[in-house]
This record gives sequence, C-alpha cells and structure tokens, in this order.
Amino acid sequence: MDLERQIKYWRNGSKEDIAAAEILINKGCFRHGLFFAHLAIEKILKAHVVRTTGEVPPYIHNLVRLAEVAELPLDAERLDLLRRFNLYQLAGRYPDQGKAQIDDGAAMDRLAQMKEMTEWLAAKL
Repeated sequence: MDLERQIKYWRNGSKEDIAAAEILINKGCFRHGLFFAHLAIEKILKAHVVRTTGEVPPYIHNLVRLAEVAELPLDAERLDLLRRFNLYQLAGRYPDQGKAQIDDGAAMDRLAQMKEMTEWLAAKL
C-alpha cells in the first residue's frame, strides 16, 4: 500500500467534508452539516491511523476509537469533543436515534470546533 497516497486520500476527503459542512450549516441544514463535520474529523483521524499502523483504517465511525487506534495523545478537552461529535454521525444516519437538537448559534460553534480540531490533527500528520 502506498501510505502517502492513502494519507492524501483521507486528508483531501476531510477538506471536502469541511466545505460541505460549512455550506450546509450556513443554509440552516444543521443535522446534515454536523454529519459532514463528523466525517471531516473521521477522515483526518483515518489519515492518522494509516500513518500509525501502515494499514487501511477500520470501517468504523467512532472518533474516540479511531484516535485510540492512531495512538493520538489527546487531552480531556479534545477527547470530550470527539465524544460529542460521535452524536452527529448517529443523528445523520438515524435521525430518530440521535438527540442532536441544535440551533444556529450552537451549530456555528460546533463548526468552529470541528475546524480547529481538523486543523490541529492535520498539523500533527
């Protein structure tokens, strides 16, 4: 496997999902926007998994578990952010399962948090 190609694939996917999240949230589509925000974090974490393990990342969506597989040292605040963002992948896939009731201000806050987290993770690659 070409590791650099795989890492680039996941990194580029994360960038595309950041753009999609911004568009959707700015249009008031919070559930879908936050789903893409989760995907952006998921994909940059999968780039880390590739870098750490030299293998294709597991077919999972749990951000905390991906960070563990990638052996990322996360402080309590970043770990809590990953836990909170896990809710948005559930709400995006199973709207009646997720409890992600969110307003415009909270969605914009989450968008900013996602961008900061993905930038931090990208810088660590």
